[in-house]
Amino acid sequence: MRIPMKKRRMWGILTLTLLLPLAISAHAQFSVLYNFGSHLGDPARPNSAGIIAQGRDGNLYSTTSAGGTGYGTVFKMTPAGKLTALYSFTGGTDGGSPLGGLTLGTDGSFYGTTVTGGTSNDGTIFKITPSGGLTTLYNFTDGSDGAFPHAPPIEASDGNFYGTTGGSFQQGGTVYRTTPSGTFETLYQFAVQTFPTGAPLVQGTDGDFYGTLTGDVFKITTAGQLKILHSFDGTHGADPVGPLVQASDGNFYGTTASGGTNNGGVVFKMTPTGAFKVLYNMNGNGSSPLAGLVQATDGNFYGPNFYGGGDDVCSGQCGVIFEITPAGTFSALLDFTKTDGAYPAVTPIQHTNGVIYGDTSAGGNGKVKPCNPDTMSCGVFYSYAGLPPFVSLLPYSVKVGKTIGFLGQGFTSASAVSFNGITATFHVESDTFLTAVVPSGATTGVASVTTSGGTLNSNRPFRVTP
Repeated sequence: MRIPMKKRRMWGILTLTLLLPLAISAHAQFSVLYNFGSHLGDPARPNSAGIIAQGRDGNLYSTTSAGGTGYGTVFKMTPAGKLTALYSFTGGTDGGSPLGGLTLGTDGSFYGTTVTGGTSNDGTIFKITPSGGLTTLYNFTDGSDGAFPHAPPIEASDGNFYGTTGGSFQQGGTVYRTTPSGTFETLYQFAVQTFPTGAPLVQGTDGDFYGTLTGDVFKITTAGQLKILHSFDGTHGADPVGPLVQASDGNFYGTTASGGTNNGGVVFKMTPTGAFKVLYNMNGNGSSPLAGLVQATDGNFYGPNFYGGGDDVCSGQCGVIFEITPAGTFSALLDFTKTDGAYPAVTPIQHTNGVIYGDTSAGGNGKVKPCNPDTMSCGVFYSYAGLPPFVSLLPYSVKVGKTIGFLGQGFTSASAVSFNGITATFHVESDTFLTAVVPSGATTGVASVTTSGGTLNSNRPFRVTP
């Protein structure tokens, strides 16, 4: 039995307690934090594959392809649900339609792309500060550099940013590298009409990058050597739209938007060498996962299905939040409704406070034009699943003697930082950000911060590089 969210609210706290045998209390803690389109100039309709980034200040940052002045926005959301629209794109030289969301750089700024706009109207790479200061780093030309990038670039262990472009029908997509200041280089150009998906790359623990094409999973080195690891055949999934995630077991996990035994998409696992396994075929528990997965600190994965659910308020139903274990045990946790949001397409993020956050591309109660509750409105920003807090690292792999950043909370009371048990010197920048020097003798393992509230461990092992 699965209870639609609007009915949970009516039943109240006592009913939630009765549901504990079916789903831990963390799963029942769903809240709509903000209805997009509530105010003039609001962000609207966050779409795939827009990812969400946690900033040094503990707030959440992302993009929408609509809203603002009509060409999309960058926004900031506090964990409590206060929204600030940081930047509205004009569709001109600053770009337009930022679909991909943002990634946090080690410099504290955020990096993203726009699909359109720029000097050639082929899209841009941009950097934006937490206060909204935007700098265009590169203008695509639809040549050997590619065009129409959907995904944000990611910062790699070498300090450069790596990303993909969609390309046009005259040119194939590309994999590129850029410095933080915008010095651009094409690493690889695919054949004509061969396009990466809108998902960002992920850097594996082996230092290589992993990504998806419309029908394949590929690996590429920093030198531009590319290898196809797996090709989808439909029966075992098709259209891998969402990003991959490398889990704590070293394997990659992801979703496909279609294919599988029910043609509703699949959840899959793949080793770094390409050994592939379908973990779950979507069925009556929702379908078409456009987003990827987040591995939470309980070791399980969480993600949304774009369609499905038990409450058919939406045409085609409104979507589902699900949990799946690394072994493939699947649980549908929450059914979206028109009021609570609909059609989730963005990969969720687990904040260092333990809570999982995400947004939907429709639904909610936003009333400012073009949002209208009668026509599915402009989406919501939501939270669910309160798990224990932790710390996140920037980056997760450096040499001894290098300085890295810690994202978390309660740092003003920090008394110790350690790397796999070896004490490190540290400097508190704020309650949500500190830096530490990797000490001599440190080895690969868990990084920890001790505060007055207890010890916070990293959600992933820190790796000491040679």
